[in-house]
Amino acid sequence: MHSTRGDLEASHRPDDTVAEPWAALHALAPFTAEAQGHRLAFYPRGEDRLSALLALIGGARETLDVAFYIFATDACGTRVRDALTEAAQRGVRVRVIVDGFGATADEAFFAPFIAAGGRFRCFLARWSLRALIRNHQKMVIADTAVAMLGGFNIEDSYFAPPEENGWNDLGFTVEGPVVARVSDWFAQLDDWAARPGAQFSDIRRKVHRWDGGKGPVQLLIGGPTAELASWARCISRDLVHGDRLDMMMAYFSPPPGLLRRIRRIARKGRARLVLAGKSDNGATIGAARSRYGRLLKAGAELWEFEACKLHTKLIVLDDAVYLGSANFDARSLYINLEIVLRIEDAALAERMRAFIAAHLPASRAITPALHRSRATWWNRLRWQVSWFLVTVVDYTVSRKFNFGQ
Repeated sequence: MHSTRGDLEASHRPDDTVAEPWAALHALAPFTAEAQGHRLAFYPRGEDRLSALLALIGGARETLDVAFYIFATDACGTRVRDALTEAAQRGVRVRVIVDGFGATADEAFFAPFIAAGGRFRCFLARWSLRALIRNHQKMVIADTAVAMLGGFNIEDSYFAPPEENGWNDLGFTVEGPVVARVSDWFAQLDDWAARPGAQFSDIRRKVHRWDGGKGPVQLLIGGPTAELASWARCISRDLVHGDRLDMMMAYFSPPPGLLRRIRRIARKGRARLVLAGKSDNGATIGAARSRYGRLLKAGAELWEFEACKLHTKLIVLDDAVYLGSANFDARSLYINLEIVLRIEDAALAERMRAFIAAHLPASRAITPALHRSRATWWNRLRWQVSWFLVTVVDYTVSRKFNFGQ
């Protein structure tokens, strides 16, 4: 199914520059998997992801529920809006929620859609302390039968090819019993967004009361809490007993407790992390690099994806696969509304490990020697400042300072 560890490392040695990094990415065709009574389809390439999204919207017959953090007014945003408008015109009940902080698309942009009978809502439309909480979720639910989730937003860059510096991301569709739970959660989100006077405590209460389930397929929600979000508590428990961790993560700045658990897995088993070598926010790269030394000392395998900006959020821990909108950073772990699907299935876990391994030819291996050569006193200072900005201040503020690499 996939190359051996030796083959992969021979094909991309630590001291090599990443040659023709886009070739491996263009080869990542859509693929499907069956797991625990659910059918999944994965779309690694931007053009395939956009086609699948438009096909899902075009195939809806009764209901269509849509929520995104970023919804731009560019070419792809217009195409998706027009597809939603056509769905409303043919009698589909269409509800759209965009984040008031992340989206540039507003009521004026959605005017044709609203005129066709679609319903548009803006999460946190008014500036207030609640604007610190962002609806970072991405979901499309058609006829309560198929849901599309993942890390991607509605903007040209999320569907562009890597050679045009499009985001490397992963969208997927799921069919099966869990889709009804996704629909239930959207209904709660819509109820909150519909009330102009909705309080911050209301959304916290909804997140706190959400039951993700107990079986091999769980729908986990994250949100503003004083402790780790529910999805993060689940993976924290899994990390305690885990022996094999593979992670491909756009933003990586976990708290000390989770970092210790990753290091423990690296010491006793195997931990392989593919992290961002390019990003829209250099401070997030610096924050991750500030923790490389401890991870490498514990025996973790670290790679930086260099072909283009990394936005994928994928964790495989033993036989459990975590897929959805959440990063492994302070915002996703504690603050933002997130949606994560956890599926415990050995065959799916192996398939997703192979998917992560397929990105190694477009990544640079971070060896202890390479990290030492980078870790000058000036870089270490910048990395620590980046860590402080990303984990203590805020991701948005850190972007303005851009201390990162």
